[in-house]
Amino acid sequence: MFTGIITDIGRILAVEARGDLRARIGTGYDVDGIEIGASIACDGVCLTVVALGRTPQNWFDVDISAETQAKTAIGRSGWAVGNRLNLERALKVGDELGGHIVSGHVDGVAEVVDLRREGDSTRVTFRAPEDLARFIAPKGSVALNGTSLTVNEVQGREFGVNLIPHTQQVTTWGTVARGDAVNLEIDTLARYVARMRDWDDGR
Repeated sequence: MFTGIITDIGRILAVEARGDLRARIGTGYDVDGIEIGASIACDGVCLTVVALGRTPQNWFDVDISAETQAKTAIGRSGWAVGNRLNLERALKVGDELGGHIVSGHVDGVAEVVDLRREGDSTRVTFRAPEDLARFIAPKGSVALNGTSLTVNEVQGREFGVNLIPHTQQVTTWGTVARGDAVNLEIDTLARYVARMRDWDDGR
């Protein structure tokens, strides 16, 4: 489990196509405190650490299956050397829950369709996949590229969030652009509420 509060910006150091895709990610995390098999959310995708090192900088390796690539923005835009990633380590018992409960299991890919300045902040409009739009509600939570964000407004498949300067500085959101493919994880609570409603409707 994660919280959607980004704690590091990683950078892809190498990508290798094997049976799965293996990526090496440079990080500011102390690798002495990471164990093989640990979970790290990389742009919102929960991935398992399979190797660790510190030359020329701290890094960890992850394997990305074909299924994960097909269901996330990795398969849409690809991962390339130099790409930056939002990182978050798994939640520990007793940690502060500053965002919302995030599983790291991406539900689909949203697209950035509009950007506009609002004071010092940036309002970003996304288009969700049709089958996920009903789970997104005003003032509800979503995880976008692993970042816990609050939905401001919803119109059909499109919804907007506000990025304050701090969020843009400590995540990769400072370089967001129209057309970007973004990993979307809907709020677990919204999923269960919709399921209960479907059950009541006899579906």
